[in-house]
Amino acid sequence: MSTSFILKLFNQELNFIHLDTAPERQSGRKAQISNITAAKTVADVIRTCLGPKSMLKMILDPMGGILLTNDGNAILREIDVAHPAAKNMIELSRTQDEECGDGTTSVIILAGEILAQSLSQLERDIHPVVIISAYNKALKEALEIVQRISIPINVNDDEEMLSLIKTSIGTKFVVRWSDLMCKLALQAVRTVASDENGLKTVDIKRYARVEKIPGGEIEESRVLNGVMLNKDITHPNMRRRIVNPRIILLDCPLEYKKGESQTNMEISKEGDWERAQMIEEEQVKAMVMKLMEFKPDLIITEKGISDLAQHVMEKYNVSAIRRVRKSDNNRIALAVGGTIVNRVEDLRESDIGTQCGLFNIEKIGDDPKACTILLRGPSKDILNEIDRNLADAMSVARNVFFNPTLTPGGGATEMAISVGLHQKARSIVGVEGWPFRAVADALEVIPRTLVQNSGGNAIRVLTELRAKHANGENSWGVNGETGKIVDMKTYGLYESASVKIQTLKTAVEAARMLLRVDDVVQAVRKEKEQGSGAPPEEMQE
Repeated sequence: MSTSFILKLFNQELNFIHLDTAPERQSGRKAQISNITAAKTVADVIRTCLGPKSMLKMILDPMGGILLTNDGNAILREIDVAHPAAKNMIELSRTQDEECGDGTTSVIILAGEILAQSLSQLERDIHPVVIISAYNKALKEALEIVQRISIPINVNDDEEMLSLIKTSIGTKFVVRWSDLMCKLALQAVRTVASDENGLKTVDIKRYARVEKIPGGEIEESRVLNGVMLNKDITHPNMRRRIVNPRIILLDCPLEYKKGESQTNMEISKEGDWERAQMIEEEQVKAMVMKLMEFKPDLIITEKGISDLAQHVMEKYNVSAIRRVRKSDNNRIALAVGGTIVNRVEDLRESDIGTQCGLFNIEKIGDDPKACTILLRGPSKDILNEIDRNLADAMSVARNVFFNPTLTPGGGATEMAISVGLHQKARSIVGVEGWPFRAVADALEVIPRTLVQNSGGNAIRVLTELRAKHANGENSWGVNGETGKIVDMKTYGLYESASVKIQTLKTAVEAARMLLRVDDVVQAVRKEKEQGSGAPPEEMQE
């Protein structure tokens, strides 16, 4: 009796386990190890992309296009990953790109290394909360060290600014044209920068547009003050060059407006058809004449312009451009001080743009508020890579406008923090000393990777570098070209302090977050087994 009862229960239990196979779950140490391994894998993918001797990655996108780059963010953006911790790491590089524009590769390598160092702490049975607490203290100390070794920069000094931007471009594809690209980036950022009542704004995304035109030499790239449109005037007889034009910006078509619903016309007399066509023409003429009352020199619209409207404009010696992009029209409005009007009837004198210095077919304005960077190059792939590199350079220049301090580059800052943390760790009592040292060890990954990527002897160079920093010579770092140590003061390699601070904060924050995870539950139901049969035909439709 009792045995059969136990068997029944046992069967029921087995059945119950069998039903609940859908969600996959990892918990405790297993989940933490899985997350750390995923983060390390992502870091290993782009480890070779750090420094001036970095390798390029070639990524094939689903559409069959090719992406050639060594920009950490651009690579990770295209990679398709399933693991949640790996996705989290990829988000880091996106955050870093939006905040600073530079340091996307460093932040991933650093976060991966801090997590790798955490593994040995977990194996010592140190509780994740204790590790996280030590990481917080280490981050605070690291930021103080950065402040201590950073030096101010004069934003108006061209030479200092160009040498700073060169650190960003020096590790990229366009390093051969670094002088040209640095000047382009600095010129664009200075054009767009504005300081109103002590409030600094440098909006690169909205006001500095990059126009890529394949063909020609890379040396032909330049910054145009104003807005460039890839458009031509609508009528060949219209003026192509106007100095100080009056500009009307429209968001409506200058052609006959057809009814919203389907319209049927019954015509009984022969003349009615001609009259109907005459009314259409009169309507277009009336719209154009309304515009002519404001004596414009140039009309730009986002919609179409009919042949009749063009004819009338040409008679009044007014130039016109049609089907302009919304974003371009907004940029023109900002540059010339005009307002985009939705209906011709609503136009006022105050809406007309009068701040334009020169209209010259493809180029509008000599205004300090907007600019266009014209890039030339042999192929589309190369132009895209130049565009990405230039965006990084402009972001670096922008950061310095907000926080004009520099830190030594070439892994010198990371090594200084590492040595400083090791010294501080001696005064920490208890278990927290181990994770504190782990952060110090992890920071050595940046100079080590720089040496490895340039083909140097990592152990020897790092030992020399450690000795220099132990003597308080904080400006010594790695020369990414040769893999030897060099004094950054004489080498002239300085990076923006805001990029360094953001990199440290983001990397430690990511490590803290992933260490807090102790349970990963995949709540996605598996596809039903094929044996369950296909759904009925009605359902399939």
